[in-house]
Amino acid sequence: MKYIHKRVAWPKFTWDQKKLAPKLAEVRHRQGRLLGRMEGLGFILRNEAVLETLTLDVLKSSEIEGEILNPQQVRSSIARRLGLEIAGAVPVDRNVDGVVEMMLDATQKFDKPLTNKRLFGWQASLFPTGHSGISKIVVGAWRDDASGPMQVVSGPIGREKVHYEAPAAKRLDAEMKAFIAWANKKADTDLVLRAALAHLWFVTIHPFEDGNGRIARAIADWALARSEGSPQRFYSMSTQIRAERKAYYEILERTQKSDLDITDWMEWFLDCLGRAISGTESTLAAVFRKANFWERNQGKAINQRNKLMLNKLLDGFDGKLTSTKWAKITKCSQDTAQRDIQGLIDQGILTKDEAGGRSTSYSLTE
Repeated sequence: MKYIHKRVAWPKFTWDQKKLAPKLAEVRHRQGRLLGRMEGLGFILRNEAVLETLTLDVLKSSEIEGEILNPQQVRSSIARRLGLEIAGAVPVDRNVDGVVEMMLDATQKFDKPLTNKRLFGWQASLFPTGHSGISKIVVGAWRDDASGPMQVVSGPIGREKVHYEAPAAKRLDAEMKAFIAWANKKADTDLVLRAALAHLWFVTIHPFEDGNGRIARAIADWALARSEGSPQRFYSMSTQIRAERKAYYEILERTQKSDLDITDWMEWFLDCLGRAISGTESTLAAVFRKANFWERNQGKAINQRNKLMLNKLLDGFDGKLTSTKWAKITKCSQDTAQRDIQGLIDQGILTKDEAGGRSTSYSLTE
């Protein structure tokens, strides 16, 4: 099999710029609209959106490789590292912290260049014990192929199907030197297209014994952050790739077994990115709902106790809201709680639930 990295012209990639131009323009338009919309949310809601997006990105990038992380741990780790206070923070396992550390380093430090040392650190953070499962692996260095060529395989033992074979280990120093030099040089191509190419180029080299897919997606996120000039992430490419995992692996395999014209891969990446940006509506539904709520109720008589309790309701209040719970959470008297609640009812913000049970309860007016 003549893989792409064995072509005489490797790594001189080509693509049909005219074919990609409409898709690139549409993606760039969507990026701009989304960033503009998020700017209007305000500082606190923007932070909530970033936290939600990064949490999904970490979870889904790991899921693509078949690793399921604890969502609460991921969220807690990200919040702590970004200095955000959240309810329900939990202790975090070392392997979860490592994945979060890699993703945040890629996106929050998008203005820093890629280096061997930085990539070694990312891979080491994914495998803090030096093991992948129960297997000891090379960590913080390029693979050595001691156990044979690096292959992507599927199927049961004895009937494996080889989908791809990466360059031999003896080529890695030169291959990675060329890739890193290209990644850091001043862009002569649109930065979104460079994100697509960086993803493909790195995962084709497959320089590590394990973690190549997650690091390739982190590199793409690094490049996408550069394309926007912002560390704040409001869409998750990994979430969309997870939803399209079968197509993702198929286009990678087809491209790596083809020639150096990678137009099909670039098209797929742009389409997937467009769908990722569109998917923001559902992934950030709670954030947008909260933003719309406060925009609708701007200028109404809402004190700090009211604001605290309304945000709790918007975040998903545990159980029914009663005046007793209101008084306990806001540390006020029962009479004050009742006045607060009645004031919000009079303004059409809260509504009394239909009778049921011993205590009267209240909900947000839909």
